[in-house]
Amino acid sequence: MENARYRAFAASVEMGSFSRAAEKMNYTPAGVCQLVNALEKEFGFPLLTRDKKGVRPTADGEKILVVIRDLLHQEDRLSQLAAEINGLATGKIVIGAYPSIATQWLPSVIKGFHEAYPHIDVLMTEGIRQDLEASLNSRSVDMVFYSCREPMPYEWIPLAEDPFVALLPPDHPFAGKEAYPLEQCQYENFIMPAVGKDADVLTIFRKYNLSPKIAYSTMENFVTTAMIEQGMGMTIMNDLVTQRWQFNVAKLPLDPPQSLTLGIALPSLEQASPAVRRFVKYAVTRLTASEQKGMQ
Repeated sequence: MENARYRAFAASVEMGSFSRAAEKMNYTPAGVCQLVNALEKEFGFPLLTRDKKGVRPTADGEKILVVIRDLLHQEDRLSQLAAEINGLATGKIVIGAYPSIATQWLPSVIKGFHEAYPHIDVLMTEGIRQDLEASLNSRSVDMVFYSCREPMPYEWIPLAEDPFVALLPPDHPFAGKEAYPLEQCQYENFIMPAVGKDADVLTIFRKYNLSPKIAYSTMENFVTTAMIEQGMGMTIMNDLVTQRWQFNVAKLPLDPPQSLTLGIALPSLEQASPAVRRFVKYAVTRLTASEQKGMQ
């Protein structure tokens, strides 16, 4: 019974309402509500705040949620291990990733993994660094594909070095140069992706004590590049983001060169479920092989 209560609470937080949690669990909304009420009675304090918009965890509920998700992951790990012993690879994996990695790397990886392990479901969510770290901290994802920043509180598996590039309008004075001087961006109309919170770009600015004028902020790098094509400004981003795009913009390496390390972060590979370990092994093999061939 405790297991059903835990799953009802976790599903309610994830879905934001009892009705949507009920759909996910194949329960009635009243049934989910009763399970959560029983868990709150057992613990002796409220786990959820309820209003007309739905439900959300209380401060105490947030603390409990991390532990409950760990317990549920361990139960899933046990079930998968038993299935593996019986010769069947099963399970579910939830992945978080930078949009660039989700676009350029993961579709072929997930497709190949599904062909090799058809009984393991893979779900993927995209986000900026802050969102991905929050998802990993709350255990709502099993792993994230993003860039390394110290201190790294999780187990880290590096995959590739990705250089930063400057994206400029086609008629920009530096468009025909061999490289773009990094300090020059202080004198440009700078367009900042990730709603002005691109952590990787901000790290470079802090490193060189640069203070560019942020003319525009966007959510998507695709939008940023479209604005640059129209001459509205310039930006810097890692090269992986720009692959396969058909924009009329100039792309130059930075001077001095800058790069970031892309890879996988997860709480513990040793303690992960068999499905997660299989996916990590498969992804590392595929992506490091691609890196040796030029990350096509």
